[in-house]
Amino acid sequence: MALSRRDLLLRAAALSAAPSLGALPAQAASGPFQASWESLVSRYRAPAWYGEAKFGIWAHWTAQCVPEMGDWYARQMYIQGNPDYDDHLKRYGHPSKSGFMEIDNLWKAERWEPEKLLTLYERAGAKYFVALANHHDNFDAFDSRYHNWNSVKVGPKRDIVGTWEKLVRERGLRFGVSNHSAHAWHWFQVAYGYDAVGPLAGVRYDAYRLTKADGKGTWWEGLDPQELYTGRNMVIPDGIDSIAAMNAWHDAHDRVWTEDPPAMNPAFTRSWLLRCKDLMDKYRPDYVYFDDTGLPLGQAGLDATAHFYNANMQWHGGALEAVVTGKLLPPEHLPGLVEDVERGFSAGIRPAPWQTDTCIGDWHYSRAIFEQHKYKTAESVIQRLCDTVSKNGNLLLNIPLRGDGSIDSDEHAILEALAAWMADNGEAIFATRPWTIYGEGPTKVDAVMFGEQHTKPFTPADIRFTTKGETLYAQVLGVPADGKVTIASLGDGATVTKGKVERVEMLGAAGPLAVTHGQAGLSVTLPAPPKAGFVPVLKINGTGLVGAV
Repeated sequence: MALSRRDLLLRAAALSAAPSLGALPAQAASGPFQASWESLVSRYRAPAWYGEAKFGIWAHWTAQCVPEMGDWYARQMYIQGNPDYDDHLKRYGHPSKSGFMEIDNLWKAERWEPEKLLTLYERAGAKYFVALANHHDNFDAFDSRYHNWNSVKVGPKRDIVGTWEKLVRERGLRFGVSNHSAHAWHWFQVAYGYDAVGPLAGVRYDAYRLTKADGKGTWWEGLDPQELYTGRNMVIPDGIDSIAAMNAWHDAHDRVWTEDPPAMNPAFTRSWLLRCKDLMDKYRPDYVYFDDTGLPLGQAGLDATAHFYNANMQWHGGALEAVVTGKLLPPEHLPGLVEDVERGFSAGIRPAPWQTDTCIGDWHYSRAIFEQHKYKTAESVIQRLCDTVSKNGNLLLNIPLRGDGSIDSDEHAILEALAAWMADNGEAIFATRPWTIYGEGPTKVDAVMFGEQHTKPFTPADIRFTTKGETLYAQVLGVPADGKVTIASLGDGATVTKGKVERVEMLGAAGPLAVTHGQAGLSVTLPAPPKAGFVPVLKINGTGLVGAV
């Protein structure tokens, strides 16, 4: 299987011979924002709509949902020994002959009913909706002007993002898109590998061998697989003189999760920026989610963000309505973006709006999670929402769709349960502000990325506070077995507030409740279990309760 140095260099030259992308679609939108962190930080502040929305729902939906194997299928199906590889081999064939591009074509969205889904999402409390525009698999789920591997030309043959956007706007909700494709240049390099053992050991996978010319007479005639897999931009470094050495080099570089692509791949960065600006300009989102530490691809991420902020101001008569989220932001980059804490929490109230995003299961649809009934419960979602909002944050919740565009019965039941809770208690969430403290109780959250997996369940002693006007809301994160709630922060000896409690109600129940005051706290007996079955909310009014001590 050894290749000569000349053969390797010839293949590298062929792969890197990308056609010119032409000029940028348009010059960056003019406005006060420059493509630098200094400019973003000094000028950007999150818009009022975002601070009031509190809860969004996300459809993290691509062709990777077709196999129903959960996250990262497009990558892991190329890794011999991984369960996704075994599944792909059994159902679709060997990745040397049937690679992920074949799964892209199998994504038909034949049971997708976006109108019904959005009606359910809105009833469940979503004030903004986010559509996945592309994932690490480098496939655009929109009518992409600069990338031929898109949902209008392949698979559903529909503009997925455009359809969502139109229907979301009709409902008066805010619309967002998520862009994850900046990682594709390294994430997909396993598609150029081969089996280490077995009858096809050493046979290269489809990404390595397929070119545009190979598509003649196939469903993908006219498309270039190298555009999808990013391989046409690879350059082989000195010292690589065999397939094994090249594969080892790819493996080593794939494990370097840097935000800047290697210097040998500038065309990928240019392509990414063209596609990102096209996405922003075509659908005019209110919100853009980048799945990156800070911003993607160095200067390209700054260029895209400054363009979006300036263009958004033009769309809204000079008002800035745009939100961009990034992860693990250093203090010096706040508040140039809204910080996102993936599957995590905040330790306390943050001065600027922030966000946590999570999923009821895997990001991409998993048949096993459904069959084993292992989704997050509606109760845990509401607990998470209350904790987040009490700390000045928003929750973006992914409800994964099957490849055909439907949701399963468990997901439907969870959304209905969220809708039931929101019907009685939404006023304690939407358009609220934090209180003097976020809450009280024994449960301590793990305030880091992916901290949800280490945080213990909330208890009836865990209480979170929000305010609206002169009203204080207390969300009791567990239903007490005896129906009794004691709020220590409102006790006679508490120093949190100097205000006086005059009326207490439970949302969803009629009339005021009898209360007792003492050193231990304000004690209330709930009139009945909450109608939704979880997280009762107390509405507390009085003199001087809301405001500085």
